[in-house]
Amino acid sequence: MPDRPDQSALREEILRAVHERGVGKTVCPSEIARNLAGSDEKRWRLLMQPIRQAASGLSDDGLVVIKRKGRPVAPADLKGIYRLSLPDRA
Repeated sequence: MPDRPDQSALREEILRAVHERGVGKTVCPSEIARNLAGSDEKRWRLLMQPIRQAASGLSDDGLVVIKRKGRPVAPADLKGIYRLSLPDRA
């Protein structure tokens, strides 16, 4: 794994994770970070902000839904802890 996966690799991993989880289920961004960086917290935490950016782009493209407290939230309004899911129509 490169130290810093590019946005394309992050987007692919997010999509893989939400598709694997399935419609109606969510994925924690830290799961995605650990899948890419392993269990070393110092390494996976460095990916959290880039994953948020990639998730925002995927949300803008209609490919994932960003949820906060179980409800969809627009990327521009995202603050704090969130989870990712497939759109209901997927």
